[in-house]
Amino acid sequence: MRIDKYLKVSRIIKRRTVASEACAGGRVMINEKVAKPSSPVKPGDVISIRFGEHTGHYRVAAVAETVSKDHAAEMYVVLDEDAFLSSERNRT
Repeated sequence: MRIDKYLKVSRIIKRRTVASEACAGGRVMINEKVAKPSSPVKPGDVISIRFGEHTGHYRVAAVAETVSKDHAAEMYVVLDEDAFLSSERNRT
């Protein structure tokens, strides 16, 4: 699955266009390599996202084309993130 779609489906980033722009701007990394919006993601990969001075690190637990909002958090494991990113990710 493409990283921009994964970020949207897992709800780490709420909109696919924002996820795509973050990837195109070099703010998303997969396994410490800069990811393009079309970069593939698979279980076990570590995703790092940087928004200004805020950074979050997530391990991919599962990849699914669609998932309900209640089960989206099961697609990844939070390795490290600050309070700002946590509140943004958990915002409804």
